[in-house]
Amino acid sequence: MIRRKDFLICYDIADKKRLAKIAKIIEVEALRIQRSVYFYAGVTKKELDSLISKILVILNIKIDDLRIYTIQNNGIHLGSAINLDSPFIIT
Repeated sequence: MIRRKDFLICYDIADKKRLAKIAKIIEVEALRIQRSVYFYAGVTKKELDSLISKILVILNIKIDDLRIYTIQNNGIHLGSAINLDSPFIIT
């Protein structure tokens, strides 16, 4: 059985060009809730890893901020944010 999870993706991108590129990538797969917040529903680890890989090509990890939180039945689990130093770990 493939495990699927829901995620909340939030970002703060310093450069308008990078911002537009990253927003375009995320909007293909996730539902925009606010300008920099997306709901990424029912995805596998492989699908999430693929999205993160596309974003990391553009993201400047020194000045931009990207956070991905797992949404659980009882709400958002802040302790499971994706760490960009090791971005492919899901708890």
